[in-house]
Amino acid sequence: MLHLASTSSRAWLERAIAGIDEVLVDHAHCERKAAATALQLVTRYPDRTALVVPLSELAREELEHFELVVSVIRARGGAFSGMKASPYASELMRLIRRQEPHQLLDSLLCSALIEARSCERMQLLAEALPDPSLQKLYKGLLASEARHHALYVDLARACFPDPLVRDRLAEIAQHEAAVIATAPPWPRMHC
Repeated sequence: MLHLASTSSRAWLERAIAGIDEVLVDHAHCERKAAATALQLVTRYPDRTALVVPLSELAREELEHFELVVSVIRARGGAFSGMKASPYASELMRLIRRQEPHQLLDSLLCSALIEARSCERMQLLAEALPDPSLQKLYKGLLASEARHHALYVDLARACFPDPLVRDRLAEIAQHEAAVIATAPPWPRMHC
């Protein structure tokens, strides 16, 4: 269960397929940022021992995914390069409360929803892309993305009471749905 409050549109899928080379570069950036976010949480909350090892392991896996996607880009004759960031993550993160322990809870749940949206969209790409090698790439990443989503939710539950996690996750999921609905129409993982 991905806890998303909305589903991606057919228009997003059509843009993503038409701009798959741009999506791949964006995807590589997303994997790199996911690794950095996990490590940032370890750095910010070293006293939360339940977080340290699982997030460190997650960061390593995200970096492996980054390297995999970069190799796919290169095999297709492209290059990993800089690009204008999608406003998705920054808009989603605006909901994070700044006082602890709320900041930790919201950070974990926003990360969970980013992973959930990635998983949902990778599923769509795996089913619709005409290139079998790209279908294989996205099918191969699905289980990891779903596991990453579940990990963030489980870590939140390890640190906070389940009813609090459940209620806040539903609130943030509604916000995430609004953010994704108003995202610019770019061929990106989260637009």
